[in-house]
Amino acid sequence: MQAWLVSTGIVALAEIGDKTQLLAFVLAARYRKPLPIVLGILVATLLNHALAGALGSMIVATLSPQTLRWLLGASFLAMAGWALIPDKFEQDQAPDPTPRWGVFVATTVAFFVVEMGDKTQVATVALAARFDDIVAVVAGTTIGMMLANAPAVFIGERIAHKLPVRAIHVLVAALFALLGIWVILGGSMPTA
Repeated sequence: MQAWLVSTGIVALAEIGDKTQLLAFVLAARYRKPLPIVLGILVATLLNHALAGALGSMIVATLSPQTLRWLLGASFLAMAGWALIPDKFEQDQAPDPTPRWGVFVATTVAFFVVEMGDKTQVATVALAARFDDIVAVVAGTTIGMMLANAPAVFIGERIAHKLPVRAIHVLVAALFALLGIWVILGGSMPTA
């Protein structure tokens, strides 16, 4: 349960103001079909985070506990710094205004590609390496993504400018930093 709660909370907060959330706004404004957009985000996130979770599990199986502890601690601290850097969504990453295979496929492909190497994907790798329950981590990170992005699709930019994005980024950075320090200081580690 801890893996699921931590994964959900961290990713839901980290996703606010992230480039994939900005993509959700763009898709909603461009296509005006919220259901296929939300389903596309869900499928892309599940696929992307399952791959990230598998990578995190492989890391646990191949590294010594001492090396893993320092690597995870450092990665969480790096994520803390990265969380303070606001994302900008570039229009050339936006999908074609007339998708050839429909809104669902356009959303799935765009979201999967934009999420590659994103903060939340890297966080999923680290969380999967930290916790020994990959299913809970992937479920949590996916739910966290949906908690941040589904409202972006349905409510759109009307509410986006009212969120205290900077304060949320600072909170996320603090959570990642605390998690990194806890791991480095010997917080419980998964067993291989």
